[in-house]
Amino acid sequence: MAINRRALLASAGLAFAVSPFAHAALADDNVVKIGLIAPMTGPFTSTGRMLEEGAKLYMKQAGDTVAGKKIELIVRDDTGVADVTKRIAQEMVANDGVTILTGFGLTPLALAVAPLATQAKVPEIVMMAATSVVTERSPFIVRPAFTQAQTTVPLADWAYKNGIRKVVSIVADYAPGLDSEAGFNNRFKAEGGEVLEAIRVPLSTRDFAPFLQRAVDAKPEALFVFVPTGLGAALMKQFVERGLDKSGIKVLGEGSVTEDDIITQMDDSVLGMITAHHYSAAHKSPENAAFVEAFRKAYGHRPNHIAVHAYDGMRLVYEALKKTGGSTNGQQLVDAMKGQSWESPRGPVTIDPATREPIQNIYIRRVERVDGELYNVEFATIPNVKDPSKAGL
Repeated sequence: MAINRRALLASAGLAFAVSPFAHAALADDNVVKIGLIAPMTGPFTSTGRMLEEGAKLYMKQAGDTVAGKKIELIVRDDTGVADVTKRIAQEMVANDGVTILTGFGLTPLALAVAPLATQAKVPEIVMMAATSVVTERSPFIVRPAFTQAQTTVPLADWAYKNGIRKVVSIVADYAPGLDSEAGFNNRFKAEGGEVLEAIRVPLSTRDFAPFLQRAVDAKPEALFVFVPTGLGAALMKQFVERGLDKSGIKVLGEGSVTEDDIITQMDDSVLGMITAHHYSAAHKSPENAAFVEAFRKAYGHRPNHIAVHAYDGMRLVYEALKKTGGSTNGQQLVDAMKGQSWESPRGPVTIDPATREPIQNIYIRRVERVDGELYNVEFATIPNVKDPSKAGL
């Protein structure tokens, strides 16, 4: 079959001219090529690093052959820019014979590739982007990661059940922040709580003092906060510097605020902070103990939830290939991923066949020192949580 590669790569906006069979025609039948597109440079380098390290650790442990096929992982840097992500994905499918796309460290990056996934019938395994709408943009998107609402809705439940009645929310003004705000605030109000103010801060903000003061002036019992990974330390340090840690106001956060690889760089200002998330490096299970030990040995540092997503994402692909007998037909692979269940380092995970989202435990954690290091120590478990935006909650 003749293939016009220029046509495959040409696009205007979101209009792709990719033949559904182009990638199959270019692929070596004995090799399954998996493209991992991640921000390896730029402001989100740590996300890309964790994605690559988690994926490669799984391959190291599971081997590079599945169902008689050689597995080849191709890693490309999109610098965190959606147009670059889209171009790389097109090139991978059209030129490199890639039949499975993975990675996607941010929501705009995952969304940029969704039309290609649909038109070329290539599975898009979203290992990080956490805005709920992502999986709705293509029937070929499967997400082994999480959604913002999946963590913030259970946190709202926990807060109300533990006597908190008045809160102020402070979130970064972009899609994940708005998802976090909606998940927490709507649930908290539904429970009977009062949201005194919903404060949105520009994504570029590094000085949180005026927003914290505005929040405190409203006299809440707790603050709910969400800022991108890495900014939690600045927010909490400024909270303490203003003496607000002695005000009796509790700080509740979506788990990314005290991310495992970032919390090691924080100081005691975060001690006692309550967060909700689906993974902590301190999670107590044989699977996680083995994972953390292997990860530290391989890379010299602690894994975070992004590394677990990539590790589990590769498992998802490997098991799907086993079910298809090595076939890389996109629809067959997606069907083979639906309903998969396994014991992850984070706990039990199932891919919901109806939504292609993970069903998983959410843990309420407190920042504590363990053997001299800061960790998110789990003290309560909400089992088998679906994405609330798709579960009618």
